[in-house]
Amino acid sequence: MERYLKDFVIEPKNPSEEALQKWRSAVRIVKNPSRRFRHVADLLKRREAEAKRRKIQEKIRVALYVQKAALQFIDAVSAADHHLSDEVQEAGFGMDANELASVVRGHDAKKLRLHGGVDGIARKLAVSLNDGVSESSLDARQKIYGFNRYVEKPPRSFWLFVWEALHDLTLIILMVCAVISVVVGVVTEGWPKGMYDGIGIILSIFLVVLVTAVSDYRQSLQFRDLDKEKKKIFVYVTRNGYRQKISIYDIVVGDVVHLNIGDQVPADGIFLTGYGLVIDEASLSGESEPVNVDQGKPFLLSGTKVQDGSGKMLVMSVGMNTEWGKLMETLSEGGEDETPLQVKLNGVATIIGKIGLSFAVLTFLVLLCRFLADKAISGEFTKWSSQDALLILNYFAVAVTIIVVAVPEGLPLAVTLSLAFAMKKLMNDRALVRHLSACETMGSATCICTDKTGTLTTNHMVLNKLWICEDTHIVKNDSWNESLSSVHESAMAIFLQAIFHNTGAEVVRSKEGKRNILGTPTESALLEFGLLVGGDPDTEQRLTLVEVEPFNSVKKKMSVIVALPGGGFRAFCKGASEIILQMCDKYIDSTGECVSMTNTHAKNIMDVINSFAGEALRTLGLAFKDMDEKGNEIPEDGYSLIAIVGIKDPVRPGVKEAVETCRVAGITVRMVTGDNINTAKAIARECGILTDDGLAIEGPDFREKGPEELKELIPKIQVMARSLPLDKYKFVTQLRLVHKEVVAVTGDGTNDAPALHESDIGLAMGIAGTEVAKENADVIILDDNFSTIENVVKWGRSVYINIQKFVQFQLTVNIVALIVNFASACITGTAPLTAVQLLWVNMIMDTLGALALATEPPTDELMHRPPVGRDESFISRTMWRNIIGQAIYQLIVLGALEFDGKRLLKLSGSDADSVLNTFVFNSFVFCQVFNEINSRYIEKINVLDGMLSSGVFLAVLVVTVAFQIIIVEFLGAFASTVPLSLQLWLISVAIGIVSMIVAIFIKLIPVEPAARKSEHKQGYKLLPSAPQETESP
Repeated sequence: MERYLKDFVIEPKNPSEEALQKWRSAVRIVKNPSRRFRHVADLLKRREAEAKRRKIQEKIRVALYVQKAALQFIDAVSAADHHLSDEVQEAGFGMDANELASVVRGHDAKKLRLHGGVDGIARKLAVSLNDGVSESSLDARQKIYGFNRYVEKPPRSFWLFVWEALHDLTLIILMVCAVISVVVGVVTEGWPKGMYDGIGIILSIFLVVLVTAVSDYRQSLQFRDLDKEKKKIFVYVTRNGYRQKISIYDIVVGDVVHLNIGDQVPADGIFLTGYGLVIDEASLSGESEPVNVDQGKPFLLSGTKVQDGSGKMLVMSVGMNTEWGKLMETLSEGGEDETPLQVKLNGVATIIGKIGLSFAVLTFLVLLCRFLADKAISGEFTKWSSQDALLILNYFAVAVTIIVVAVPEGLPLAVTLSLAFAMKKLMNDRALVRHLSACETMGSATCICTDKTGTLTTNHMVLNKLWICEDTHIVKNDSWNESLSSVHESAMAIFLQAIFHNTGAEVVRSKEGKRNILGTPTESALLEFGLLVGGDPDTEQRLTLVEVEPFNSVKKKMSVIVALPGGGFRAFCKGASEIILQMCDKYIDSTGECVSMTNTHAKNIMDVINSFAGEALRTLGLAFKDMDEKGNEIPEDGYSLIAIVGIKDPVRPGVKEAVETCRVAGITVRMVTGDNINTAKAIARECGILTDDGLAIEGPDFREKGPEELKELIPKIQVMARSLPLDKYKFVTQLRLVHKEVVAVTGDGTNDAPALHESDIGLAMGIAGTEVAKENADVIILDDNFSTIENVVKWGRSVYINIQKFVQFQLTVNIVALIVNFASACITGTAPLTAVQLLWVNMIMDTLGALALATEPPTDELMHRPPVGRDESFISRTMWRNIIGQAIYQLIVLGALEFDGKRLLKLSGSDADSVLNTFVFNSFVFCQVFNEINSRYIEKINVLDGMLSSGVFLAVLVVTVAFQIIIVEFLGAFASTVPLSLQLWLISVAIGIVSMIVAIFIKLIPVEPAARKSEHKQGYKLLPSAPQETESP
């Protein structure tokens, strides 16, 4: 089969438009394009949206970078000339939405000055720049200036799905046949007998349409819920004088918003205060050059990203009054790229559809030729009646229905159903899948490169040890006073200054008057310690900040300069302890004095750092430097070391077990961290990542290695410490391209974006992750927990296996239905299964089969085998063994019943033919019901294992059996059936049950695995051609 699917292959991530177009061109037979391609990207719409997006970006570029005097002259209207509506004046505001938008959109500094600058704008918006907006004015602001929401497509209604399902070409043809059948039947046989066959087909069609529409509508609701989760972004604002965390959709004009590295600017506005604020406007304007924002260039645009620094902004325009709002209209156009499994199953559906179409045409021709031959033999070839026309019409209806059954439209849609189900369940398990293909690809992951902090550890940090004044102190909440009593007063004073001034966190008061710390866990741990030992942020922060260099993962340090009251300046620096130590030539001794640092002193301090790191503590160094004058840049050397702190971040419960599960599943877990190598090794050993034969390496050493050395080293690397984002990117690239690994990468910072984008599956942290990281990720781990990543792998494998189960089940039904109808037509001149019966069988194998098999929850056994290889044959030899074995059994049984059923069942009387046909139909359906159970496991013999825990599967079985009873016993006039005796019912069920016994013997037949291309680097064999489920103990 695989060689016929060469046109149906795409990359899981960022496939080329050529590949997307290629498989579309290869699809020939489609019954209902609008439904089959609903979850496929519309390339034409995508191109139109891209053109529209470029047009908007060009317009923005003109406004931002080509601000000619003419534009400013036209737009520059004095505040006095601007007319305000009564509504705006009554609300107490001095500017309307259009005027505010024109200031920011055109970067119009002249108009900003005419309105009195930032202070003038704030007065006209009735907002305090210190306390923010009053919460009592929120409704009025939203009424005058609008909501921070964008125009979105209205959700599809249920009736739209019904209408779409009715567009199936084969169903339309069947409806026409049914209507003609009713008309001819009523004319020839009278009312109501003549209309039963036609009405039966129409009712069956509407039942198929209804079930299809309900299934599709439920999927759409799941995707809608997931889309809402994807769009949840939160920011900090100041309102009523208090810092609050709110959704970007709740932002109003006048809000004072706090921005940090990696944040998305949530609305248009102007800069208030900040340090080193650098904005990436590429998403809005298409320009790759970042923009420095300060008092001279104060304009901030919605949708842009904070690349560096921090600051506060005043919101001036929201929602559709921003250029980002207009751009957002185009972002969802064209839809998301289809997944590799969807494409592959479209190929399978196309191949089977061609075979089915051929069988349908042959069946119709055979039936027609036999009918014409019978008329010719009986000498009635020239005598035609309406009954003959009705018979030919029924032949045609049967042929069309064979196409309905044979073209498995449900195959590619089953992937979407399974993915939607998995994504919904993962959402409940704290993982948000942003891209459908990621769920599939995760099942093939062979390597996970994970961060340490927050992913393997709890991210709740506490300062545990402190080296200061040449002595090490253990810090405990209940006895800190005793342990720190020997620290010199002047040293402690400057230590507290360093903590409270050189920080990216902030101590704020809640409405209840309690102190809260807002910032990263590391910063919070330092501030908590400062408060614990009696430091007062209000007192300590009286010194004026002159310059700030925020922390970033490249420099691994943060620095500030403050102005001293008596004149002069003081620089504080904090960061990775080894880096800070190298910047120092003095340290504070036991007397509180700064003394020169000799090599011996430096070695002793390095021993302290290593001892802290050996206890799995994160180590930070704090230093200061006094200066008479402030230079152009913050100094890089000449500092005096104040202290080394050791911060405890415990390993998360369950991480060690999750890592071991991954190892058993053939997935190598590697830690990539910016921490000290000794800290990293200690944590890695505790988590079970670093083994005796594994390698721990530092980023600088990694960067120095040549290509040949890297090729040999990379498979052994289990820990990379003191790494830069560029190291992570290089590591991931080497693993993917050189070692052919399927790599999942975790990341939380802005600088992790390239590695997240380059990896096969990018995993962003939901709590610690920046918006930039989340935007470049495929999955967001909402609880930042490594155990959740293991769960994503399990669900990824489950999706793949579930689709294989469904394909095995559907192909078996396809083969049996086609051969039974064709053989019967050739031998007897009639089709044993009528159009109504085939439509019911189609529903069992398509919509209901997909619901039952494609939504089964994962089992722990999935993590007891290697990952699915990239080049694995999807329909494996083991699956073909099961399909052919079951098909042979069913064909033998149904053939025997069809051609010798009366004798075998001892049927006689005028209704013997009707009873036999009904019994054949009933037996065929029960074979499929029990084959559905057989398909729950491809290799495992105990197919009943865990069935009771699969509610959807059980519900589908119950509904199928119940409706089969109704069709046979009560809807005979429409379905061409007659009621069966209890004995015949039991025999039908027994024939189905025997298929389960047959399946056991089939699974005992050995299957030679397909030739393996390679063996995995870690030594285990790649996945066989079918999943090897193991028996439960």
